[in-house]
Amino acid sequence: MRHRNGFNKLNRDSAHRKAMLSNMTTMLFKHERIITTKAKAIEVRRVAEKMITRAKEDSVHNRRVIASRIKDEAVLAKLFNEIGVRMKERNGGYTRILKLGMRKNDAAKLVVLELVDRAVDDSKENKKKERNAKKAEAKAN
Repeated sequence: MRHRNGFNKLNRDSAHRKAMLSNMTTMLFKHERIITTKAKAIEVRRVAEKMITRAKEDSVHNRRVIASRIKDEAVLAKLFNEIGVRMKERNGGYTRILKLGMRKNDAAKLVVLELVDRAVDDSKENKKKERNAKKAEAKAN
């Protein structure tokens, strides 16, 4: 029985798990959205939510605590200057997990882990719309 065990080991040793969670959290803050398995997403969510809570108050101590897990200085700056400021009014629940279905080769449950009020890049959306319009136009001709 797994009663009162604090976290999922994800079938990895401690160094690998710590590095993986650090890398995935960094990518979550960099892109504000990642696709991963359900088990990993739940563990990354635990780490990320605690970091965002610390990032809401910009102090030297909080920066150093988070910098011990996030090595990329640009992502660290983004976390404190953009994400922490956006989440200032929110009391928790900074991330959401959306189910995608099963992965084809090993049937693992895939999910999207994203920040709740992520900044959508309008240029990407406009490029997609233009691309779809060109495809529709090409099919019509």
